[in-house]
Amino acid sequence: MKIICIGRNYIAHAKELKNPVPEKPVFFLKPDTALLRSGKPFFYPDFTKELHYETELVLKVCKNGRHIAEDFAHKYYDQIGIGIDFTARDLQGECKRKGLPWEIAKAFDHSAPIGQFIGTDSLPDRNNIRFSLKINGETRQEGNSKDMIFSFDRIISYVSRFITLRIGDYIFTGTPEGVGPVQTGDRFEAFIEGKIMLEFEVK
Repeated sequence: MKIICIGRNYIAHAKELKNPVPEKPVFFLKPDTALLRSGKPFFYPDFTKELHYETELVLKVCKNGRHIAEDFAHKYYDQIGIGIDFTARDLQGECKRKGLPWEIAKAFDHSAPIGQFIGTDSLPDRNNIRFSLKINGETRQEGNSKDMIFSFDRIISYVSRFITLRIGDYIFTGTPEGVGPVQTGDRFEAFIEGKIMLEFEVK
């Protein structure tokens, strides 16, 4: 199992971090050790002082494939969930300045909390899915899949040109605007269409 993450897939988020809007999908990987199941606590790592949350819809791959045509991409995922892409923003900034890879800031242990999944057949329109994040009961992020620069099918088609997708892989599809800092003691609750799908505490 691998975790594929799409960066800069919402225009407003790219702008809030002063990044250029991409012309094709940008992706990076997290190892399986980054996964954190819903309900388990997340422990604030000691190597960062600027940890940020990024809430994302997550696809669960249900079929092996490579070089997948966009028209057939919908056959390669049948469940959608929600997750958090934790980012050590201070380390990421240092990597960017030095032209280094981002793994130290993105791929650390438990940097990908993930919640429950629902079948795509229970969602009337995959291109119009509302999702949100609350921290300590306050809404911090709200997004909709219709605002993505690159659709689910475009993401799968593009990534599979370079990396074979396997059953059980996860694809984090990008975060909307509203990312921000994490504090010890924060309680996270993430929702799809108003239904709570992920919850955990930061310790």
